Amino acid sequence: MVVIGVQAGTTANAADRTAGATALTLSTSQRATALKDAQADASSTARDLKLPAGEKLVARDVVKDANGTTHTRYERTYDGLPVLGGDLVVHTAKNGDLKGSTKARKGSIAVASTDAGLSTKSAKKAAVAAGSSIKGAAADSTRKVVWAGNPAKAPVLAYESVVTGKQKDGTPSELHVVTDAATGKKLFSYQAIETGTGVSEYSGTVTLGTTAASGGYDLLDGARGGHKTYDLNGGSSGTGTLFHDADDNWGDGTPANRQTAAVDAAYGAAETWDFYKSAFGRNGIAGDGKAAYSRVHYGNAYVNAFWDDSCFCMTYGDGTNNTHPLTSLDVAGHEMSHGLTAATAKLNYSRESGGLNEATSDILGTGVEFYSNTAADPGDYLIGEKIDIRGNGTPLRYMDKPSKDGSSADYWNKRVGSLDVHYSSGVANHFFYLLSEGSGAKTVNGVSYNSPTYDNSTLAGIGRDKALQIWYKALSTYMTSTTNYAGARTATLQAASDLYGASSPERAAVAATWAAVNVN
Repeated sequence: MVVIGVQAGTTANAADRTAGATALTLSTSQRATALKDAQADASSTARDLKLPAGEKLVARDVVKDANGTTHTRYERTYDGLPVLGGDLVVHTAKNGDLKGSTKARKGSIAVASTDAGLSTKSAKKAAVAAGSSIKGAAADSTRKVVWAGNPAKAPVLAYESVVTGKQKDGTPSELHVVTDAATGKKLFSYQAIETGTGVSEYSGTVTLGTTAASGGYDLLDGARGGHKTYDLNGGSSGTGTLFHDADDNWGDGTPANRQTAAVDAAYGAAETWDFYKSAFGRNGIAGDGKAAYSRVHYGNAYVNAFWDDSCFCMTYGDGTNNTHPLTSLDVAGHEMSHGLTAATAKLNYSRESGGLNEATSDILGTGVEFYSNTAADPGDYLIGEKIDIRGNGTPLRYMDKPSKDGSSADYWNKRVGSLDVHYSSGVANHFFYLLSEGSGAKTVNGVSYNSPTYDNSTLAGIGRDKALQIWYKALSTYMTSTTNYAGARTATLQAASDLYGASSPERAAVAATWAAVNVN
């Protein structure tokens, strides 16, 4: 039996290291300047990385640590074509020296030819066929790309098409389908509308950010990037109507009052914004100080909620019989965290990377719930525990033992990537719980847990706050679009080394915890 714990107390050096590796909060103008500078230096960066002449870099995100280290995230192009699976992060020391890079794909991106044998029309047809389950499927856009997302195979010229319409449960579709430009064979697909169900309880009496407007107040939070909350009134497109109230007293705690769902959505968005800033020094979802917006009362009895990066917005249904709006804390935290993932690692929403994407939203949504410390919904490691979606009173997902939901994986195996992303996420959710709280039976905020390990080890846990810091740093500076579970292990070990030291108990705990979920 292996026991992993953290020694009491920290040294000054360890504290300095943690502070130095923590990301700085960049203002909107500082971030814009950093991106502009990174793009201006992109050609020299490409040379430093020894990229071939045909490969160019496009700066997408910049994270600056307090110790001067800069992590710049780039997309890659080849002969002017976007490279899917070619993204990378460049790590630069304070003096400008290259410390290293993290690449979604190592090796050459070159393809034999950029002349496609397949026509754009044929590519669209193949994409629509791949999205046969999409109601009203149509390929709204198609572009020529280089597909480099499968590290086991050479890059190929391809088309990427976006198939729109409606999914079976009424969720909008933005299915990205990648087809071989020579044969029309589907190479890869993922759904860009990232869904997740969570609790639909209400948070009691809360304080909202509103703005005075003609005749009263708008549900517009000027203190948090201008977040707005809209009423779709049963619609499924557009923004709907901005919520307005005469006396700034919103909702009555019942779903019959249309404002109640808006109160929960706006409160959840505010708490998530505050959590990001307090825990990670992050200025909004994309780090640019700009808010997303929320839409409530989507469709008719829609039992889901989703993030759409194309509108940079969260959307919430009213649940079964339109009486259980999915608009509470961990739903908001979950959906907004899909946006954070899109702004950072951009984990593909398919296979193992999709499971990590979904787990990230569960992990950070859980962080929001604990941070908020709302009396009506204290923090827990259960997902969807307040809404009886299954009709038997059980939560949607369990982080301490994911398989209790009947579908999720407790441990990694070679078939995990073939599961739905909401179930393959179980491995990372289990990792996060074990890293935070440890194994075995315990009670947190009145909820009992009993977490097993694959290797029968006994883990003490390092605390939720440190686990969150490690996961966020790994996501924002080391994970890429194609990161799988083995890659997540590498990323979190590096993050733990940066924050706490290569010989720290925290890094040892990360290694032991991945072994405990069979990721070695």
